[in-house]
Amino acid sequence: MGNDTEVNKGTNAQFDRALALCRDIFVRKLKDYGPSWRLLRPQSVTDQLFIKAKRIRSLETKGVTKVGEGILPEFIAIVNYAIIGIIQLRLGYVDTKDFSVAEAVANYDKVAAEARTLMLAKNHDYDEAWRGMRVPTYTDFILTKIERVKEIEDHDGRTQVSEGIDSNYMDMMNYAVFGIIKLTEGDGQ
Repeated sequence: MGNDTEVNKGTNAQFDRALALCRDIFVRKLKDYGPSWRLLRPQSVTDQLFIKAKRIRSLETKGVTKVGEGILPEFIAIVNYAIIGIIQLRLGYVDTKDFSVAEAVANYDKVAAEARTLMLAKNHDYDEAWRGMRVPTYTDFILTKIERVKEIEDHDGRTQVSEGIDSNYMDMMNYAVFGIIKLTEGDGQ
């Protein structure tokens, strides 16, 4: 059991470092643009997630980028847009920015903390299975979750037995964090 605790502490620290990287980008972009994302409807957030995940898959498949940005920034964007998506689902979209930078960061931190708690629970139950997965699999799982969200959105948010949009956003975020960990701390394949 002591070994299990050590592994979890390692994962916790890695997860925290990856989230800190994402948060840093989020805060810096807030300083550039403010919380302009508050105008996005949930479907637009889903489409933005789709664009990012498709670009990752394209780069993984082609092995080359023509615009000079790699896979890591796209995983960071997926984390940040998934958090934005959850905020938008909870608060609704608006027609003009209604948050200060501080309010946007506070909402971000709240959702990020919830995602971390979910990761800890799932990581315990799945016994760190993510470590044995390859980064392209995270991409495929994220794309699958996006397709699920699109279907749910097409059904006005109603599901019969499946998780809702927010749960899918959380899962996308956690897969993207695992991708960030692997890309920044080794074993990126």
